[in-house]
Amino acid sequence: MTTLMTVLGIVVFVVGLLFSIAWHELGHLSTAKLFGIRVPQYMVGFGPTIWSRHRGETEYGVKAVPLGGYIRMIGMFPPGDDGKIKKRSTSPWRGMIEDARSAAYEELKPGDEQRLFYTRKPWKRVIVMFAGPFMNLVLAVVIFLAVLMGFGVNTQTTTVSTVSDCVISQSENRDKCADGDPAAPAKAAGLRPGDRITALDGKPVEDWGTLQDRIRDTIGPATITVQRDGVTKTLHADLVENQVAKNDGSGRPVEGEYVKAGFLGFSPATGVVKQDFGQSVDRMGDMISSGVQSLVDIPSKVPALWDAAFGDGEREPDSPMGVVGAARVGGEVFNLDIPPEQRVATMLILVAGFNLSLFLFNMLPLLPLDGGHIAGALWESLRRNAARIFRRPDPGPFDVAQLMPVAYVVAGVFICFTLLVLVADLVNPVRIS
Repeated sequence: MTTLMTVLGIVVFVVGLLFSIAWHELGHLSTAKLFGIRVPQYMVGFGPTIWSRHRGETEYGVKAVPLGGYIRMIGMFPPGDDGKIKKRSTSPWRGMIEDARSAAYEELKPGDEQRLFYTRKPWKRVIVMFAGPFMNLVLAVVIFLAVLMGFGVNTQTTTVSTVSDCVISQSENRDKCADGDPAAPAKAAGLRPGDRITALDGKPVEDWGTLQDRIRDTIGPATITVQRDGVTKTLHADLVENQVAKNDGSGRPVEGEYVKAGFLGFSPATGVVKQDFGQSVDRMGDMISSGVQSLVDIPSKVPALWDAAFGDGEREPDSPMGVVGAARVGGEVFNLDIPPEQRVATMLILVAGFNLSLFLFNMLPLLPLDGGHIAGALWESLRRNAARIFRRPDPGPFDVAQLMPVAYVVAGVFICFTLLVLVADLVNPVRIS
């Protein structure tokens, strides 16, 4: 049964992956056609073609290796000095093969002169290239909202899980009371596991973040209103100052950092709580911020990733993970000892996270990524407008092909990093529990 659920989880993730890729390329395809650019191919995957069909002037198909996709647009680059026009794909991998200008004539047909990508105004080219990543962002937002508001998220609540016996500084890294440790205010007040705190000093609290902040801001006598077995009770506690973990802007503890604050002495229970729209937007903002920071931190994580792949280092939970690792996690999700609806929610969050990563990565202003082509179009617009303002000759289209040496370097680095992540995902994968 475990093997079956693992395979099912992997299959579900791969389907979500393929849909995400197709959805991304649909953004490029629809906007390219909207602006009259000829698109000969729309493909999901790489390698040998498994299935394809021609609809109008475009061949739609699925290829054997589900690690990406592409559309082929005519005239991605302006002509070279010899006047030849070349073809170019939105796929980074195929782009490295198709950069030679001399191959262009194979795709050109009579009438294509007015349907070339590079002849479109810069703002139209920006829309075409941005549309792919934007589709991933839209899909990520829709899934996040559906999960957070429809399924809920496992979070700390105002219900009491355990009550501390005494006051211990969190920096001491111990959980057993020693002689001389004073009794915890919660214990002295009669707080019990299972109590749901509804108010502190008469002010209602609905979530753990608000309750924690108020506790930390309170030193001295306070009233605690709780729901116990359906009955409302008021307890009286004398909160003390204690050394507790410092929290970041999102309410998560900062490892190794402590602050002096009010202390009550209990641990909150966790539960699945549906979020309202505002809470969901706040959480998505945190996810996007975390995703950007993770992208920035990738270079610093390479040494640990190398040690995990080829040495005896442990794989960090926030270590970079590739498609193989994500599919493996998808298989583990379906084996978690949680309710079926939470397995579905966790899988959806995994797919949404993958789409958010696709958006952020593709927006990097580097060729051969979409962001590199966007940067090229914006630069062309800037210099043409500057030439018009200063009454200078029109410099013409910016030849992004001149940046292909940079694209080769970027692609080479990306391939090496992808192979490193692949090895780590195979020999020392990230695991969930």
